[in-house]
Amino acid sequence: MKFLKFSFLLCIVFFSCNNAPKESANDIVNNAIIKAGGTAFEASTLSFDFRDKSYKATRNKGLFKLEQTYISQGDTIHNVLSNIGFKHFVNSKEQLLNDTLISKYKNALNAVHYFSILPYGLNAPAVNKMDMGEVKIKGETYQKIKVTFNQDEGGDDFDDVYIYWFHKEKKTTDYLAYKFHTNGGGIRFREAKNKRFVNKLLIADYNNYKPKTLNIDFYTIDDLFNSGELELVSEINLENVKVEIQ
Repeated sequence: MKFLKFSFLLCIVFFSCNNAPKESANDIVNNAIIKAGGTAFEASTLSFDFRDKSYKATRNKGLFKLEQTYISQGDTIHNVLSNIGFKHFVNSKEQLLNDTLISKYKNALNAVHYFSILPYGLNAPAVNKMDMGEVKIKGETYQKIKVTFNQDEGGDDFDDVYIYWFHKEKKTTDYLAYKFHTNGGGIRFREAKNKRFVNKLLIADYNNYKPKTLNIDFYTIDDLFNSGELELVSEINLENVKVEIQ
């Protein structure tokens, strides 16, 4: 009788564990955001240098101001994107631009800021997430999430497709890939490196890869990375990183 009772209890424990609710794609992303700094992003000032340009992002409970400053042909260029729109300054004087140039400058500015704070931003209303299951990269287990964007509030590149790989245990965002359509289109795969906390925010640099041909199944690009079939095209290194939490 004691053996039967013990077996019955084991069955209860076994089925309870197997009936535990599975993490949704939103849960996986939100856990990664918490790991990277969570609500600290929402009231922060982040500044850094990337290549020959300086960047600054100020966020305060839904309000944001993204800046980019650099020298071009002796002139100081200052681009600003905020809740009220985009502005372009040359030597501190605002310049009026046509829609094509506004889109060009705004997208270049926004792209760098977008990648600098990943995975924060992936829980925005325009973001759609789909769980693609678990995979192995370099022997580690990752939760693979597909990300697309609604056309409404999804930006000029709303039709780009992303994949993120979140470490199952550490909850870190270690890899991402994206398929874009501007300037002839292409595919990139990024491997996070030099991950470090700077005043509560997890900042990462990246190795930037591309496939040898675009004639691939984008959704299995992690297999190509595992087998060493991607080409390193650049390094994404953020320098002089400073973070202030309000």
